[in-house]
Amino acid sequence: MSEFTLYIGNKCFSSWSLRPWVAMRQLEIPFEEVLVRLRTPETFANLAKVSPTGQVPVLVHKPLNHDGRIIWETLAILEYLADLFPGKKLWPADIGARALARSAATEMHSGFREVRYGWPMNLRRPKGHKPLDAEGEAQRARIEALWRECRDKHGKGGPFLFGHFTAADAMYAPVVTRFDTYGGELAPDTRAYVDAVLATPAMRQWCAEAARETWPEPGPDE
Repeated sequence: MSEFTLYIGNKCFSSWSLRPWVAMRQLEIPFEEVLVRLRTPETFANLAKVSPTGQVPVLVHKPLNHDGRIIWETLAILEYLADLFPGKKLWPADIGARALARSAATEMHSGFREVRYGWPMNLRRPKGHKPLDAEGEAQRARIEALWRECRDKHGKGGPFLFGHFTAADAMYAPVVTRFDTYGGELAPDTRAYVDAVLATPAMRQWCAEAARETWPEPGPDE
């Protein structure tokens, strides 16, 4: 039985749940998954049992001879895992690359609202271009520019933002799905990065399981 239990929401549209899940799967950190169905009459009560904020994701860690720790908020979970598993290199080793990775991850955590709400994550939606408003378009362009900066400066060793898969890629994984679903024809370098993330075993598993969900129809990203 794993020391870790990760509580998540519906795979079709729970973008915040995807981030630590894909990091742990991709980097082969074993965990038990517990899915809390969102947007049901029981959701609030079920979340209150496991989450101090009433939201997912939540990571519960019960190491040997310890009562257990509860870690909530996506970036806090990723930082906790980086501390526990330095060999997994959730952040780049180089201090400059690490600073850029953390800046990019934090910008994603707190920003790009118009992209997130204009293009809600929905892994069962047929692909097709959906225009964003002017602010959303500016934010989309900022995301692509940031991806290019990371790749140009530190991504020569592999297909991801910093070469190997890092917490920064996990933070942008839901946005990758949005570009794929709504973005239409993408710039070649954007398409290459989107395809690299979607081709990981972890993302393929998440998307396949999301496609099998039948409840409920997703609304805006939350």
